[in-house]
Order: sequence, then structure tokens, then C-alpha cells
Amino acid sequence: MHLDVVDLRGFYYRTKLGRIVQRALRTQLIKHWGDTKGQTVVGFGFAAPLLRPFIANSRRVMCLMPGQQGVMPWPEGEPNHSVLVEETAWPIATGKVDKLVVLHGLETCDSAGELLDEIWRVLGPGGQVMFIVPNRSGLWARSDKTPFGFGRPYSVTQLDNQLRQHNFVPERHFSALFFTPSEKPFWLRMARFWEGFGLRSIVPLVAGVVMVEATKQVYARPKSGLGEAVRKPLEALEGITQPKGKPISEQQGSSGSVK
Repeated sequence: MHLDVVDLRGFYYRTKLGRIVQRALRTQLIKHWGDTKGQTVVGFGFAAPLLRPFIANSRRVMCLMPGQQGVMPWPEGEPNHSVLVEETAWPIATGKVDKLVVLHGLETCDSAGELLDEIWRVLGPGGQVMFIVPNRSGLWARSDKTPFGFGRPYSVTQLDNQLRQHNFVPERHFSALFFTPSEKPFWLRMARFWEGFGLRSIVPLVAGVVMVEATKQVYARPKSGLGEAVRKPLEALEGITQPKGKPISEQQGSSGSVK
């Protein structure tokens, strides 16, 4: 089930809970990606809330939004970086993306396999992709009051297996959104505390989202034709390459028996 861009924008930019979520996810992304100077950074789904910090130093930043979701101009008041695309056919040349983040894209897409193949295509050698999906065992996937309550939630194992089937190598796993998905003032005030506590503790089962960083796996092409000739071949068998004496058939013809 695809979410509407109007609802997504309303959650992330118009609600206190959405702004807290935006800050928590963005902090994790910046922490693990670091400097992207000179790189091409792309977001798919509704990744706009996470991409703004990368505009200043990156070579190029693009925010791809699927047609089933809809598109909005982004960032507001600045040159547009958002593009409306077919879910599994992006207007990007093969191997041109260095960093890619998927938020509200994988769990709601119509064909996860084709989407993963398209992501693999556009990533360059050594390119990294960060998947952010609802945690199957978390509280956020059980409530439809936030965008994380829609689509298919994942466990780390499920996501890892799916990525490996499409030639990705999962490198690192993270968790985020350890606070309650509630708009009540008390829980909003406690959100920062619970997020910090969850990041310091090993309690991934209660996190709202699973974050998996993966790299593009490229197999070496098999060599064609003959290999390089041996410069100094072994001469161990040279003594028997030209046997001496008459063939057995000639010996049989002259004596009638083998001698």
C-alpha cells in the first residue's frame, strides 16, 4: 500500500512527532555516512527529510519519489531536487550513485525484487545503500497513526536474506525510534531520553525501525580466450616425447610375436 505524499509531508513537517522522527533518523544517517563531498547522493520513497544536510557538500543530491506516492517540490524555497519516477525505472545512468537511502519505499512497493534490481543497477562500484524499514517486532509497525504502520514490516533476518538474493552484501545493522509513537505531550518530552537510552542499550526488538547498510556486490568477469603461455615450461617429460625403436606392429610382422 502506497502512502500519499501529502500525508507524508504532513507527518514529517507539520507534527511534533514527525519532526522528532526526522531528527532521530537523520542523526543516525549522518553518523554512519559521514562526509559525502564530491559524491552523488540519492533518496527514494520519501527520503526528503533526511537529505538536506547532504546538499551543501555533495556533488549532486536527488530525491526520487514514486508515481504511486506523488511528488512535491523539495527543498522548499530552494532549487528543486525532487523527481517523479517510475518505481522500478529511474532516469539515472548505470553505476552513477555513491550513496542511496530508501525510506518509505521498500515496504510499500509493488515489486520489491524489481526495485532492488534497479537500486543495484544505479549504484556504482562500492556504492552504499541504507534501507530504513518498519521493525516487525516494534511498536511502530502495530499502529497506523504514523507512516511506519503501513506496508510490510521486516526483521533484520528477513531484510538481509532479501538483499543477498539480489546481489547486495549487508554490512551493518542499526535500530532507531525507541520512543512511543504518541503525540501526547508527556511522551514527546520523553522521546529524546528514550532514544538515547535505546541507542546505548542492546534492545533492537523494541525499536521502531530497522536500518541496514548494504553494498553492491559485483562478480569478476570470467576471462575469455587462452591464458598467457608458460614462459619456462617444465622439461620433465622431454625424454619420452619421441620414443626409440620400431612400433610393435612392425615387430609382430617380422617375427610373428611380440618381443
